[in-house]
Amino acid sequence: MSILNAIILGLVQGIAEFLPISSSGHLSVLQNLFHMSTTEQGHLFFDVMLHFGTLISIFIVYWKDIVQMVREVIWFFQGKGLRTGKGPDRRPLPMARFVLLIIFATLPLVLVFPIKDKVEELYYHTIAIGLFFILTGCILFISDRMPQGKRTERNMTVKDALIIGLCQCVATIPGISRSGSTITAGMARGLDRDFAVKFSFMMSIPAVAGSTLLTLIDAIQTGIDSSLIPAYLIGTVVAAVVGVFAIRLVKRITSQGKFGRFCYYMWGAGVLTIVLSLLF
Repeated sequence: MSILNAIILGLVQGIAEFLPISSSGHLSVLQNLFHMSTTEQGHLFFDVMLHFGTLISIFIVYWKDIVQMVREVIWFFQGKGLRTGKGPDRRPLPMARFVLLIIFATLPLVLVFPIKDKVEELYYHTIAIGLFFILTGCILFISDRMPQGKRTERNMTVKDALIIGLCQCVATIPGISRSGSTITAGMARGLDRDFAVKFSFMMSIPAVAGSTLLTLIDAIQTGIDSSLIPAYLIGTVVAAVVGVFAIRLVKRITSQGKFGRFCYYMWGAGVLTIVLSLLF
């Protein structure tokens, strides 16, 4: 793998992981149609590093929220429940509640394990990925037509979290955007637009971390070419830096009610992927 190859894949990962355009779908298309890199070529560890880079992006953008979540979880386990203080000064711990909601949203992922091999087979079928790109476009098309919600971590329900978590399960299919489907689901459940974005990205932390850990174990068993580590590190840094800008862009366009405009890109990408698949 060349450094240029690593930079390009880092750019794709950083952009597509957070913009509602499916990073897994785009990386699969690059790998299958243009042979830029495949796990069979010994680059499974690079896939781990790319996802680690995007995890870093989330921690950079939401570090204040994450710090507060850790504090309130500590208070919770100190026996203060979901509230702190005494008497009239007693106040809720919304970020501790936020953590519980993320846990509930992550639980549906266990449904994917029995069909994990079937889902992974789809990564090598670019025509199917093209069709899923088009489906993602349809999901995005309806997102901006959702009424403005007002619910946040203070009044979001467990049912909301489970429904959004189910959408995250479906988004394990390459070509279906995780951020696109979960943010749209959040809006449909009446979440505030900015909070829907935050919940989508924050709930990805345990999912991506768990998946990355499992892939890392496979990568270690497969073997890591130490001569390629410099290229891997460059790709990881690119993914992290680009990811920060991508998250901020999604926050801005969602608050402006323009999140769904990515549907046109997804429809075009879907048609182009199908055409290229038939040609090559």
